[in-house]
Amino acid sequence: MDWIVEGGPLVVGVVGVLVGAVAVAAFRWSEREQRTVPPQPRPELEDGLVRTLAVLRSAAVVLDAEDRVVRASPPAHALGLVREGHLVHAAMRDMVGAVRRDGVIRDEELEVPRGPVGPARLLLQVRVAQVTPEHVLLLAEDLTQARRLEAIRRDFVVNVSHELKTPVGALSLLAETVHDAADDPEAVRRFSSRMQTEAARLSALVHEIIELSRLQVAGALEDVTTVAVDDVVAEAVDRTRTVADAKRVRVVAGGDRDVTVYGDRNLLVTAVRNLLDNAVTYSPSGARVSVGVRRDGDLVEIAVVDEGIGIAAADQDRVFERFYRVDPARSRDTGGTGLGLSIVKHVAADHGGDVSVWSQPGRGSTFTLRLPVADARGLPRPSTTPDAPRSTP
Repeated sequence: MDWIVEGGPLVVGVVGVLVGAVAVAAFRWSEREQRTVPPQPRPELEDGLVRTLAVLRSAAVVLDAEDRVVRASPPAHALGLVREGHLVHAAMRDMVGAVRRDGVIRDEELEVPRGPVGPARLLLQVRVAQVTPEHVLLLAEDLTQARRLEAIRRDFVVNVSHELKTPVGALSLLAETVHDAADDPEAVRRFSSRMQTEAARLSALVHEIIELSRLQVAGALEDVTTVAVDDVVAEAVDRTRTVADAKRVRVVAGGDRDVTVYGDRNLLVTAVRNLLDNAVTYSPSGARVSVGVRRDGDLVEIAVVDEGIGIAAADQDRVFERFYRVDPARSRDTGGTGLGLSIVKHVAADHGGDVSVWSQPGRGSTFTLRLPVADARGLPRPSTTPDAPRSTP
């Protein structure tokens, strides 16, 4: 023990250096271990915040002090906001950094890519707040669909206003002309006839706008029953007969019989009649329009074939848009509203089906409405009349 006492100050110094070195090494090793081990949520975070995230409809992300994702709700992953434990979008990371600096809640509307590839974009309302000294909460609400619907409604109002202005303006002008030509019976008759035409066009437009608006409301089908396709086709042909006879266009129906679907009979008749009206309108005098019914497994196809002017390939993807007309001048002459095919599309969608078009300029068009076949087991068979005529001369 004498050597320790005699060299006490020196030995104590050496031991202190050794202990300090070991402590520093241990601290650095511990720090490296903490960086490699995923962060564990604090108990209070688990008990409060994380439970709250489970009931939020918005995309929610909790980040730790190093901006690593501690928790993320399923919508956050579905929207592509989180990948490999980090926020994907730089704009969101910037918001998080700003909140960490001053503690002030940030609330911004951001437009970000929908995914790593492709042109699709998301419109998000993003809110970032500090929830603990280390943790930041990011909430993102998807506004993409709402804004798209808002734009559709806005365009619809603009288009309706434009379409209504034409017949209303024509009626006003014709009324003024009739007033000025009161002493000319022939002019009065001529302009009165045109007034009747414009009034009929206006009435048809208003009716189709109301019909389309009703179809765009969720749950538009109110009276769903089993409907006989034979009856739908027969009534649609009958309603088209007057227009077809005036143009000397022959409408013929045929194909599979006794097929039933679930749906609203009136809406289905409207859809098939619109296809027939469209076919007759764009067919030359003396032409033939055919309606064919074919069952294909669990689907029934109602195809309307005409020998008309046809539709260019560039226009075929747009013919089901509201107010879209391949030939606006011809539509004005024929009284077309540009809503008929859009109504068909909505009726098909409401019945769980679809509508498509095949066409070549100069060779006519074929519009095909596909609907799910009803399972009629245990249900009364709709009344049909096998011998009833299914064509018009």
